[in-house]
Amino acid sequence: MAILTEELKEIIGEKNTLKSIATVSNNGIPHVVYKGSIHVEDDMIVFDELLESSQNTKNLVYSLWFDKKVSINILSADKRSFEIIGKPIKVTTCGHKFEAVYTKLQEIIPDTELSGIWYVEPIEVDEKTYTVRKRQQDDAYPELWHLDRLAVNK
Repeated sequence: MAILTEELKEIIGEKNTLKSIATVSNNGIPHVVYKGSIHVEDDMIVFDELLESSQNTKNLVYSLWFDKKVSINILSADKRSFEIIGKPIKVTTCGHKFEAVYTKLQEIIPDTELSGIWYVEPIEVDEKTYTVRKRQQDDAYPELWHLDRLAVNK
């Protein structure tokens, strides 16, 4: 069963969508980076990591080796927000696909590097848009309403 809806795949594919990934180091220190290269292939989240020595690369390798999760956050042009929890399952560091991506990157940014093409398996998706979260909170926890809202909603 696919976790990513067709609508979310379209949002991820849009040029104006902001995309970030949050990883954690072996010391528990969070690290967040924006990744314009995040896209979807065969229901997997895929992105390019350019530098071998980046903190993101180190954290992704740690996550891969020790079965840790990452958080991918998506903000659409119309300000809808999504969190995708996933597990890094592989990194491509050579081969035809790697060479094709590397060549394309070189055309866009001469002298750039490509450390690897990362694949993250989505485990869960949660919409974090304020209006959606507010409705969920109100339904689940009506006791959290502010008193001024109770007076207005009589």
